[in-house]
Amino acid sequence: VVLQIARRLAKKICRELKCEVYLTRDRDEYLTLEERTAIANTKNADLFISIHTNSHKDRRAYGIETYFLNLATDDDAIRVAAMENATSTKNISDLQTILFDLMQNAKINESSRLAGYIQSTLVNHLRTKRYSRIKDKGVKQAPFYVLLGAQMPAVLVETSFISNPRECKRLINPQYQERLCEAIILGIKEYIKETSPTAFFREPPNSRENG
Repeated sequence: VVLQIARRLAKKICRELKCEVYLTRDRDEYLTLEERTAIANTKNADLFISIHTNSHKDRRAYGIETYFLNLATDDDAIRVAAMENATSTKNISDLQTILFDLMQNAKINESSRLAGYIQSTLVNHLRTKRYSRIKDKGVKQAPFYVLLGAQMPAVLVETSFISNPRECKRLINPQYQERLCEAIILGIKEYIKETSPTAFFREPPNSRENG
């Protein structure tokens, strides 16, 4: 499901934002969390967007949330980070390394802004498209290994809960996937407009003066 969303998103970003997109994987293969960040750094990416589906043992849990890298501020963020970090080769108790990396990371503010735009457009766009029970779980922060070491603004999007029957049905629906991608692109566009206001201006064609 996540790969389907990522592929859709990549095509739409190329087409609508005219940006070059690199997928950390374009087929159903396993990559470690560290490999994914390394790919982004190697490509000198301007933004790193990690797409996920959320899960909870309580099947009633639902909603959308967007994360950026920082120390967790609530129990739910800790739970999500622990779940997403489970496949890492690192040890969650290695707090010294995480703290050092956070102190060196000058992109936290930019990541927070990007997360805010994406979260806002996700919730508003899906509600505009008449989807019921869209729960805004907000922008959160947590020590995600997949974002650790990223040398660019980086966010992790929990698109919906695949453990929730209603949201699972939506996640496997192509139209819902399309709406998610539309919303993420709107958020990226807002972020680019703020950080580089002239990015979407068309350059006038070259003109030569007479004489």
